[in-house]
Amino acid sequence: MQVIEPATPEQFKQYYQLRYDTLRKPWDQPKGSERAEDDEQAIHAMLVDDAGEAVGVCRLHLNTPQEGQIRFMGVRGDKQGQRLGDLLISYLEDRARQFGATSMTLQARENAVNFYRRNGYEIVEKTYLLFGSIQHYKMAKQL
Repeated sequence: MQVIEPATPEQFKQYYQLRYDTLRKPWDQPKGSERAEDDEQAIHAMLVDDAGEAVGVCRLHLNTPQEGQIRFMGVRGDKQGQRLGDLLISYLEDRARQFGATSMTLQARENAVNFYRRNGYEIVEKTYLLFGSIQHYKMAKQL
């Protein structure tokens, strides 16, 4: 397994497909809802297996020069629970440090809070319900 930053059309196709499959499709959201207006300003990370197939995805956006934000974290269902998401988090934290960021923030789905806690994040506040049913929590970490 290795983390890459998708660069080719085929890599981005896999990246966005996995983002859709893990974060939108299970809640019957339309194709295209996995994309965000600021995707072009983000750093995208994709965990690929030895065959080059996408296993996990995530992205980093700098909210300020000091604060990075992780969004759109998803790991393929058959690979969850293997600590593979840790590789994506670590990679994007390193990238944020390269840009001079000193803290990271994110909005965690309720079922992912413990994953982020294991990676050093703490709950700041309970925030919003996505799709009217998925509770989110703002979490943060000093880099």
